Amino acid sequence: MGSAVTKSDAQEWVPETKLEAKIKEAMQRRESKGTTMKSFNSIILKFPKIDEGLRNCKAIFQEFDEDSNGSIDHSELKNCFRKLEILFEEEEINDLFQACDINEDMGITFTEFIVLLCLVYLLKDDSSTLQKKWRLGMPKLESTFETLVDTFVFLDENKDGHVSREEMFRAIDESGERSSGRIAMKRFEEMDWDKNGMVNFKEFLFAFTQWVGIDENEDDDDDSNDKA
Repeated sequence: MGSAVTKSDAQEWVPETKLEAKIKEAMQRRESKGTTMKSFNSIILKFPKIDEGLRNCKAIFQEFDEDSNGSIDHSELKNCFRKLEILFEEEEINDLFQACDINEDMGITFTEFIVLLCLVYLLKDDSSTLQKKWRLGMPKLESTFETLVDTFVFLDENKDGHVSREEMFRAIDESGERSSGRIAMKRFEEMDWDKNGMVNFKEFLFAFTQWVGIDENEDDDDDSNDKA
């Protein structure tokens, strides 16, 4: 990307929890390897394939939503991790559940489950065993999650673990869109849930699932079609 990044782009984002700190550290490790993305337009072109890849999560979600109530509770998530051989400590599972349960209704919805699995993917390099099990268990999802991580790396121009408003503006401005300023502002506001002027990877993931067309109500629609 073109212009140099200045220190005035954004203030330093300080993680509020141990999980956020781990995610930031893992992202910065990944960012040191660079990105394959060349422009924001190249990201948009990948939307259909990303959408298709994320929908592969649905079968996994439905498998572990044992009571078929449309969300995965804490015990179901622990069972999911156990069966997928994701080697996280009890505290880490609790932190992930709390971080992704945006509605605070003690249940992980389909969209929240996608975000949770992608965070697990990012954190997987902390354990060589986990990485091996993950590749054996979900190879199709791995490439989709890597594309999401790669997209964040592209947007985070100064590689500090979060995307600033200025970085988002530059990425979209370089795409040549006629209304790039307005589009960048809209996209950034969709990502910046806590309105602190900085977007972490979790916030980015929730917004990105909406951009590619993942709908929280799709499960209900599918169930209705099956019964029709």
